[in-house]
Amino acid sequence: MLAAERHRHIVKQLEEKGSVKVSELSESFGVTEKTVREDLEKLEEKGLLKRIHGGAVMAQDGEDSLLPLQFPNSKHQKEKAAIAELAISVIEPDDIIALDAGSTTLEIAKRLKNMPITVLTNDLLIIRELTAKDQVRLVVPGGYRHHNLLIGNEWHEWIKRLNVHKLFLSTTGIHMEYGLTIFTEELTKLKQVYMECAKQIYCVADHSKFDRGALITYAELDAVHCIMTDAAIDDDVVRRYEERGIRIMKA
Repeated sequence: MLAAERHRHIVKQLEEKGSVKVSELSESFGVTEKTVREDLEKLEEKGLLKRIHGGAVMAQDGEDSLLPLQFPNSKHQKEKAAIAELAISVIEPDDIIALDAGSTTLEIAKRLKNMPITVLTNDLLIIRELTAKDQVRLVVPGGYRHHNLLIGNEWHEWIKRLNVHKLFLSTTGIHMEYGLTIFTEELTKLKQVYMECAKQIYCVADHSKFDRGALITYAELDAVHCIMTDAAIDDDVVRRYEERGIRIMKA
């Protein structure tokens, strides 16, 4: 079993049980306990867990899940609403925008006025939200359903031909070393395709996503034009990222 697969299983077990044991993981994976401890160390560096004697527990007592959810993540709802309002402030009539799948981008869809714009999205919850707005031209790529998303490889080239003015990109983690990260490999290519066809890229993420790293890096920090976040972000965190040339907009 590859390391990435072991890491997924470890985090999944943490989500389900709240803790894992080195001895049990070693037996389950068919690897040495030393290998498991190295896995746990790497996951701890990414903020996914906290090591304890003989195993590990969820980081921050399991309050922040980094696994993709079938239903929108309701944590930091006020902050996400504020970020959504900030995002809407840069959307203009006749814009062509792409809304990546996520709870913050869903908030954008909820607050988006019924105005003449084109919206590209593969998020079924966003699609449901926007179908009631008759002035919004909805563009939905094909694919198969994966939780609340439509995913597939055959339409990547089609998306690349589109002229997207503004992309609102979601992420699981934002990290100085790992960049923009997610947990689900199937979504990596889609995010990258969205980014290829967008003239402006706004990453929308609440303050809890900073200095966190999931398993898969899909873009470097400098690939986005701006990160939109909420006012609860620590000033020192903003300073560190801005010193790296990353533009931060606070709602």
